[in-house]
Amino acid sequence: MPAVLAHLKSLFKDATLASLEMFKVMIPVIIVVKILQELELIAYLAWPLKPLMGLVGLPAEMGLVWATAIVNTTYAGLIVFLSLAADHPLTTAQATVLAVLILVAHALPMESAIARRSGARFLFQCAVRLVGAFTLGWLLNTLYTATDTLQEPATVLFRMDHQDTADPTLASWAVDQSINLASIFAVILVLLLLMRLLTALRIVELMNRLLRPLLKLIGIGPKASAITVIGLTMGLSYGGGLIINEARQGNVGKEDVFYSLTLMGLCHSLIEDTLLLALIGGHISGIFWGRLIFAVVAVAGIVQIVRRLPPHVQNTYLWVGK
Repeated sequence: MPAVLAHLKSLFKDATLASLEMFKVMIPVIIVVKILQELELIAYLAWPLKPLMGLVGLPAEMGLVWATAIVNTTYAGLIVFLSLAADHPLTTAQATVLAVLILVAHALPMESAIARRSGARFLFQCAVRLVGAFTLGWLLNTLYTATDTLQEPATVLFRMDHQDTADPTLASWAVDQSINLASIFAVILVLLLLMRLLTALRIVELMNRLLRPLLKLIGIGPKASAITVIGLTMGLSYGGGLIINEARQGNVGKEDVFYSLTLMGLCHSLIEDTLLLALIGGHISGIFWGRLIFAVVAVAGIVQIVRRLPPHVQNTYLWVGK
């Protein structure tokens, strides 16, 4: 019993620390979005994004959700989504496309900095994730539209703002947002618990074994493959941190570092992030299988192209030469 209590205490502490770090970013975002809504500026800010969002079948306002996730975090993007979703309901297909955009391209300043510390070029890593996110979103929207699948209203499990008041007061808005933040804390707590259970049951280890042959197939060497699998299943912070250490010690070549980071950029945290984006209605066909298959195919193509480039091009645009 004491051991269980110690594990629960550690879990609660980790969830609290993780939540507080994110809330430092998210609370200012909540306030800014509220001010923009009160001044009726959302539509004007979304207008330049309308053509881009239209290509992936989303309302222009959802561009603000993606933009927030790109520069901040996935959770910050979700807060903006919760603020807008009541006025802009999505189908399951649209929610899946939005989820994929966020999953592939989020927190770029922070996560691309991890790639840069490993020797990969910052701008390329940002560009490949942005282009990859939009391409996958377009492909999924085209597929879902052509087959008329997932066209039912999305099931959003996060709590939405109250809609029973025509003109909600600032106090009721603050209460709603506080409940949203509490919901996010609960989600983080549950996800951390789930990850620990999956690790203890060796399900994560099983996924690692299944993914390794794929990495070998697309050209990632054995020294980098184990680390890459950690990034794919657990997250870029885990995999990126390990690959930084291996790169600095010279245990992994710069080409493998580049391929590994590019793959992890397009597809990482297959368990935690997939479960998180399912809460806004994302379907597993896109947020898990679509993301994984697209990343593997894209990086396999990148590997073949990069191997044919002159060394000076590789060293200038893709990684830091040695």
